[in-house]
Amino acid sequence: MSEFDLVIRNADIATASDRMRCDIGVADGRIAALGVGLGPGAREIDAEGKLVLPGGIDSHCHIDQPSSDGVVTADDFYSGTVSAAFGGTTTVIPFAAQMKGDSLRDVVAAYHDAAGPKAVIDYAFHLILTDPTPEAMGQELPALIEDGVTSLKVYMTYDALKIDDRQMLTVLSEARRLGAMTMVHAENHDVIGWLTDKLLEGGLRAPKYHAVAHARIAESEAASRAIQLARLMDAPMLIVHVSAEEAASAIKDAQVKGLKIYGETCPQYLFLTADDLDRDGMDGAKFCCSPPPRDVAGQEAIWRGLKNGTFQVFSSDHAPYKFDETAKLKYGPASPFTKIANGVPGLELRLPLLFSEGVGKGRIDIHEFVALTATNAAKLYGLFPRKGTIAVGADADFVIWDTDRDVTVTYDMLHDAVGYTPYEGRRLKGWPETVFSRGRAVVENGVLNAERGSGAFLPCDRPEPARPTGDLQPEMDPARNWGFTPH
Repeated sequence: MSEFDLVIRNADIATASDRMRCDIGVADGRIAALGVGLGPGAREIDAEGKLVLPGGIDSHCHIDQPSSDGVVTADDFYSGTVSAAFGGTTTVIPFAAQMKGDSLRDVVAAYHDAAGPKAVIDYAFHLILTDPTPEAMGQELPALIEDGVTSLKVYMTYDALKIDDRQMLTVLSEARRLGAMTMVHAENHDVIGWLTDKLLEGGLRAPKYHAVAHARIAESEAASRAIQLARLMDAPMLIVHVSAEEAASAIKDAQVKGLKIYGETCPQYLFLTADDLDRDGMDGAKFCCSPPPRDVAGQEAIWRGLKNGTFQVFSSDHAPYKFDETAKLKYGPASPFTKIANGVPGLELRLPLLFSEGVGKGRIDIHEFVALTATNAAKLYGLFPRKGTIAVGADADFVIWDTDRDVTVTYDMLHDAVGYTPYEGRRLKGWPETVFSRGRAVVENGVLNAERGSGAFLPCDRPEPARPTGDLQPEMDPARNWGFTPH
């Protein structure tokens, strides 16, 4: 009689902190045992010669979400989670997006309706908060946090989304009181607006001028200001999709001083540059995102930030807008850069890109890879240790990697609904081969084995409190820290 539903034999397991060779025994969707010579399983797989890693957590992706301009992402929860699974990601955390005037409760209810019947892997929600009314902050947000939506994102730019500094302080104050994590899109709206006006006045409309308008100083000023507001409130904050060395330096400086400031970056800031926005015709529109890719020196600064602990998470910021009149070119085949939908796809390639170019080329080690792509996100957003590690009692979310497989990226091999990839033609080494979600082999031999709606919603806990370290005293009473200290 089988002791386990599934046994992975001879697994070379790497987590954020450990490396071990043993068998993995799975029962009822969870890891029931780790050891040598485990008893029989109803199904057994020999992973000899392969690497077994925790399933990835993409904690910043846009799925089935309308933009502030009314453009809807190409991926719904089916195509988005299928694409994630084929890329080795077993948990996604997209955004239930409030537009001004919306009820937070209604927004989250609608997102549950969109996700529940379609997701093939597990998922949690962040909020996008654009209208912090007394009702939203005093009634709806506390109730949603109790229901497991414990993180929220705010914008410092975009006319339809941005909040001002006074509203930011309100949000941070309430997030601190309720034990929630605040994520911030940090760009100075007025700097971008001023530069945009000057460019358009000069007839400079091509996609490449998007990168000029979204100057590095707009990002670094906003990041620095957001950090000071968080300092005033003694509230945790994560600065998302950091692209520039100056913003990364502001985050690192805050961490050294003991502030509860965390950083996130994305593939586009390691593998694309502003030159990609200057491709022939309107092809540069495929690469327009905010903040934009920078230059080669900027790429190296982001790599350093991944290595030195500036960035705790590496997310895709998957924003799947088609390159046609429904999305990127909604305003015509010669749309000015101000009218191009912002965002690039990357959900499926997030892990292979970082594995090949980070681990494979010695920029980061395998433990840093796991921390950046899974474990730290689980800790920051209240999913650890259920997700983000390989340990007894955790969900059986893990991936068998073929570390020697050579892949040349083409869009035809991917599973999203976007129609293109910005990483076309890139050669990678190492690929997720077999992907398990709660013990189910959701991807095996290049085939999807998961039904629509088989993913589960994950209510997120509030992270355990701890005091920050460092020599900078908080401006207000001590609050909670978030599971690990930046280093």
